[in-house]
Amino acid sequence: MTGFLASVRNLEEARIAAAAAVDILDLKAPEHGALGALDVGDVAEIVRRLGDSQRISATIGDLPLEPARILTETRAMAATGVDYVKLGFFPGGNLEGTLSALEPLARSGTRLVAVLFGDHAPSAELPRMLARAGFAGCMLDTAEKTRGSLTEICSLQSLSRFVTEVRSQGLLCGLAGSLCAEDIPALLPLQPDYLGFRGALCREHQRTQCIDPDLLREIGMAVRGSIDEPFRGAPGFPANPPAPSVSPLEI
Repeated sequence: MTGFLASVRNLEEARIAAAAAVDILDLKAPEHGALGALDVGDVAEIVRRLGDSQRISATIGDLPLEPARILTETRAMAATGVDYVKLGFFPGGNLEGTLSALEPLARSGTRLVAVLFGDHAPSAELPRMLARAGFAGCMLDTAEKTRGSLTEICSLQSLSRFVTEVRSQGLLCGLAGSLCAEDIPALLPLQPDYLGFRGALCREHQRTQCIDPDLLREIGMAVRGSIDEPFRGAPGFPANPPAPSVSPLEI
């Protein structure tokens, strides 16, 4: 079963999303980029107030792959008590060094989710590399929010290959990237572990506007069929058994 991730930027929005029974609260600052980070103090406060009843992820920001900096920011965000720390794997930088720096943290129990970007043509080898480094999950998003939704940038065939490959590595798999209600019927048959939304939940469908409770319920119903049906995937593991590997990814 596919879960519903809602990106929120403050405690007020987090409470609205929690009241709508979203599966994952994803904490980010959309005004600061694709994976803009909230202040760790604000994240810790949201976790303190809602973390007992809500699965929570948080991003560390749109950062280059500089191992020391990524490790520092990841440790700081993990210390807030979130269930998942999300890191953007943007082109360039020191990919192998970053993975090596993060592996001890991942192996010690911090659930790391790599965010790849469909508009940056990620390597087909990345899911395997992430699994070897101990990551908990991998999702496909878009970096440039003005270019359209993930389904406009990537074909359904390539998205299906991505989901299959990520899940074959035992990783939690997510799809996001300016998704709207119209994208859901085509994406659900691919069986990602969750679909992520921000702009579709906001007034005027603008990702920097406030969350709209009615849109939250609409998207939740479209993803799960019922807003009250819980997401059954265990934290850090796919909700469904892994499918056979298909290579290359060829996004």
